[in-house]
Amino acid sequence: MPGYVALVLHAHLPYVRHPEHVRSLEERWLFEALWECYLPLLGVLDRLAADRVVAPLTLSVSPSLLAMLRDELLLRRFEDHLRRLTALAARVEARFAGSGFAEAAAFYRARLAGAASSWEALGGDVPGALVRHAGAGRIELLTTAATHAYLPGLLATPASIRAQLRLGRRAFAAFTGAPEPRGLWLPECAYAPRLDADLAAAGVRFTVLDAHALTLAAPPASAGASVPVLSPAGLACFGRDRDSAREVWSRDAGYPGHPVYREFYRDVGLDLPERELAGEVGPDGARLMTGLKLHRVTGPGLDKAPYDPVRASAQARAHAADFVARREAALASIRGVNAPPPILVAPYDAELFGHWWLEGPEFLEHALRRLAASDRAVPIALGAYLERHPPVEVVEPAPSTWGEGGFGAFWTGPSAASLWRHVHHAERAVLGALSRCRHAGGLPGRALDQAIRELLLLQSSDWAFMMSAGEMAPYAEARVHTHATRARRLACLAQQPTASPSDVAWLDALCALDPFLAELSGPALRGVFDPWR
Repeated sequence: MPGYVALVLHAHLPYVRHPEHVRSLEERWLFEALWECYLPLLGVLDRLAADRVVAPLTLSVSPSLLAMLRDELLLRRFEDHLRRLTALAARVEARFAGSGFAEAAAFYRARLAGAASSWEALGGDVPGALVRHAGAGRIELLTTAATHAYLPGLLATPASIRAQLRLGRRAFAAFTGAPEPRGLWLPECAYAPRLDADLAAAGVRFTVLDAHALTLAAPPASAGASVPVLSPAGLACFGRDRDSAREVWSRDAGYPGHPVYREFYRDVGLDLPERELAGEVGPDGARLMTGLKLHRVTGPGLDKAPYDPVRASAQARAHAADFVARREAALASIRGVNAPPPILVAPYDAELFGHWWLEGPEFLEHALRRLAASDRAVPIALGAYLERHPPVEVVEPAPSTWGEGGFGAFWTGPSAASLWRHVHHAERAVLGALSRCRHAGGLPGRALDQAIRELLLLQSSDWAFMMSAGEMAPYAEARVHTHATRARRLACLAQQPTASPSDVAWLDALCALDPFLAELSGPALRGVFDPWR
C-alpha cells in the first residue's frame, strides 16, 4: 500500500496599513510577498492545471492577509510599487549589460514583467484565483485565527480564544466567498490541551501540530507523527514530518543554502549608489531591500559570485527530485500492521517560497510533478486523507509549538513579555465594556466595535515574534502600544453617554485607519465572545 505526502503552505502577514504614509516601509512586506511568492505560486498551480497534473496541496490563508488582499488602497499601492520596481530593474539591466551580472539583471526584469502580466490577468484578485483552484480540487484552503493570535497566550481569557477562532473562520468566508474550511492552521503551530474543546466547538475538524505534540502525547501516539490521531474532543491532529522540515528550513543543511541559489542578503538597494536607485530608498536616504539581488550564495564568506538563473533552476529540479526520493524512502521504511497508510506532512510558511528562497516556487512545482508520478509517495490534501482514512486512536497532544525550542518561548519569553501585559489589560477593558453596553448603538456602538478590532490586532502573534527576533522590534512595540491605547480609550468611549466633537473626529479617523473586519459590526462582531451554545 502506498503512503502519502501532504505539502502544506501557510500564507500569513501581519495586518499593515498606513494610509498616513505615502510609501510605508512596512507595507512593502505585502508587496514583496505578492510579486515574489503569491503570484509565482498561482503560476505553479496554473501550469500544473494546464498539464493536467494531479497533485493537490493544502494552503492556509490568514484573515489578516485576505483583508489586505481585498484593500483597494493597498492594491493600488502595490501596482505603483511594481511599476517603480520594474523601472529600477530596467536601469539595473542597462547598467550591468555585458558584465558578469547581465543574466541576473535580465532575469529580474523578465520576472517583474511576468508578475505584472499575471496581476493584470487576475484583475488583482488573488483570493478569487485561489478559490477557483480550490473549486477544481487542486488545493484545499484552510484559514487560521482572526489575527494569527498565539492562542496559548490567551488561555487566561477564553472569550478571546472563542473570538479569534470564530472570526477567523467567518472572515475567511466573507473575504473569499467560500464555505468555512474544515481545517484550521494553529498560529505558530501552537497547541495546549485547553484549546481542544474550543477548537472542536468552533467547527474545526483538523489541524497540524509539530511532531513532538504527538510523540509526547498522553499516551504517546503509537505511529508517532506518521498517522493522524484524534484529540479527546475529536479534533484530528496531523504531525509535522521532521525530516521534511529540516531539509527545507535548516540554515546549514537545508536546500536553500546551496551555493548556486540566489543570495538573499545582497541587494542592489544596498550595493548601488543612491543616485542609481531611482528613488527606491527609505526616509532620509536609508537603504532598503528592493528584491533585486544579483549574487548567489557562493559560500559562507562575504565574497559572492554573480547569480546564474539557469544553474539555479537546474539545482531546484535536482533538489525536488531528492526531496521526493527521500519521502519515498521514508514511507517505505514505515511498516504497520492493520494500520492506516502513513502520511508525511510537510508544512512551511508560504513566504519562504520565492522571497527567502527565490527558487522555492520552481522547487515546489517540480516536487509536485514528481509526486504526481510516484506510486510510492502519493500527494494528497489533508482533508482528503481524513475522508479516506479517518483516525481512530485517541490521545491528548502535548503543549507545543513549532520554531525555536518547540514550547512557545519565542512568543512568551522575556523579549515578548511586555506584549502580554498590554494584551490582558486591554482585554479586561474591552470585555468589561462589552458586558456593560453590549447592545449599544450610535457612537458608543461604533466605539465598542472598533475597540474589539483594536484588541484583535493587538493579539497578533507577529508582534511577539518581532520582539524576540529583534530586527523589527521597534515597529512591533509601537504597534502594541498603539492598539492597546486605542482599545482602552475606545472601551471608555463606548460607556460614555455623550461624546465631544473631538472624540467623534478621532473615532472617524481611527475607523478609516484600521478598517480591519469593518464588514462585521454589532451582534455579528460582539457575539463571537459569547460562550459556546
